[in-house]
Amino acid sequence: MTDTLSGAETATEDPKPTARQRRARSIADQAGGGLASVIVKIAALAIVDAIAVYAALVLFGHEQWIVLAAVVLVAGIVNWVYFSRRALAAKYLAPGLIFLCLFQVFVLVYTGYVAFTNYGTGHNGSKEQAVASLMASALERVPDSASYPITVVEAGGEIGLLVTTPDGEALLGTAEQPLAPVDAGFDGDKAVSAPGWTTLQFADVLERTDQITELAVPFSDDPNDGALRTPDGTSAYLYTSTLEYDEAAGTLTDLRSGTVYSDLGTGAFTAPDGTEILPGWQVTVGFDNFIRAVTDARLASPLVYVTIWTFAFALISVASTFFLGLFLAIAFNNARMRGRRTYRVLMILPYAVPSFLSALVWAGMMNQSFGFLNEVIVGGADIPWLTDPVLAKVSVLIVNLWLGFPYMFLVCTGALQAIPEELQEAATVDGAKPWAVFRLIKLPLLLVSVAPLLIASFAFNFNNFNIVYMLTNGGPRDSEAPIPVGHTDLLISMVYKVAFTGQTRDYGLASAYSIIIFIIVAVISVIAFRRTKSLEELNG
Repeated sequence: MTDTLSGAETATEDPKPTARQRRARSIADQAGGGLASVIVKIAALAIVDAIAVYAALVLFGHEQWIVLAAVVLVAGIVNWVYFSRRALAAKYLAPGLIFLCLFQVFVLVYTGYVAFTNYGTGHNGSKEQAVASLMASALERVPDSASYPITVVEAGGEIGLLVTTPDGEALLGTAEQPLAPVDAGFDGDKAVSAPGWTTLQFADVLERTDQITELAVPFSDDPNDGALRTPDGTSAYLYTSTLEYDEAAGTLTDLRSGTVYSDLGTGAFTAPDGTEILPGWQVTVGFDNFIRAVTDARLASPLVYVTIWTFAFALISVASTFFLGLFLAIAFNNARMRGRRTYRVLMILPYAVPSFLSALVWAGMMNQSFGFLNEVIVGGADIPWLTDPVLAKVSVLIVNLWLGFPYMFLVCTGALQAIPEELQEAATVDGAKPWAVFRLIKLPLLLVSVAPLLIASFAFNFNNFNIVYMLTNGGPRDSEAPIPVGHTDLLISMVYKVAFTGQTRDYGLASAYSIIIFIIVAVISVIAFRRTKSLEELNG
């Protein structure tokens, strides 16, 4: 009976799938996978589009029309690429191209744009912002000014004043937006709330007293109408400026002295005697920054010695790291040496540690008062490793040698192992000595492989910001220089200081220096690569 049931079960099993059934199942599986991929693609594009819409709204609010158009165009292209069946190659190229444009092309173009402007301290915004700032800085309370009941409100971290006029009308304004009518809630005759704004309680007003008392809300779009300010957070008074702005004539008049400051196109209001009042505004200055970078007498001296030191630092760093790395590579490439692998691991340890961390450790070791080198290595000697102009340069070179030789060691080790042993054996049979084999055979073949990396190393060290900033911060400071520059500053660290340190930050001049550095490195690289190509043809 059991055998009969077993046979029946076997008879009812599905037969082996036919070719048509297998194709049908494959199509169904592909359809299921295709649907999942479509869902993932739509979700990813939805996120990208949401970010693009948010960015477009922000740019629209700031009236950045060119960038807004670029964002809309890129978003449209991305959607077309990933929904089109014909743009298969573009689907793989688009992400890389977008990031290339965002992090490389845009940065270069924007740096070039800034280099042709006066963007910097005192010239950060538009002319309208400069006028508003100047007028606000000269505000004086109007004698017998009417008292306006106010309520301090906040939205998105921005403070505003909700003002009740003598006519019972509610007005709301901020430091950036002049007073405008608003549909407010009243408590008796006083406006106490506004849609989208949070009313600050008395304790909150006390906590932010300094911020509130410094707030000046423009009374209208005309800056000559003055602004409202509050001394206590409950009442506001009208303040008018001692400066009068004539938009049609483009002048700003000091009502106390009668001096008329005119807009001469230099990005600041200028008196007849040449005196400028700041803040000014951003304007295009053409090649003035480039001319000033190389002709300004105050900048000429530090620029010359910083440029010389930059070239010396880059060349010495490349040469020292290469020859030390090559020497170690030859030594550890000898098959008779025991423990080569262990030594090689030890040699690359400085390369494995982040450079900024190593530089900080070396800065501590080279401290003049309690550094390891002075206290232990040289027996308590008082050596100013980082404070003497000459020793500081030597210290930077030593630390950079420590950080750079492992890379050259790895490169030279690989290049030496790629040279056929037959060449060396043939030269030895012909009677060539080891030095001749190295000089006439190994070194030329080695340079064919290593020369492009030496060029790249030169470009890197020419702009090696980390080692200088972390070890010496460019010091010791050159007290005679008009800009905050030191004896170990490279061009790139000097550009950083021009742009981001000191009382006056000149982004336009710093951008001009950046472009000059780019041109220098590019020219040297092109010439060097041509020489490298000649070397390859010679060895070929």
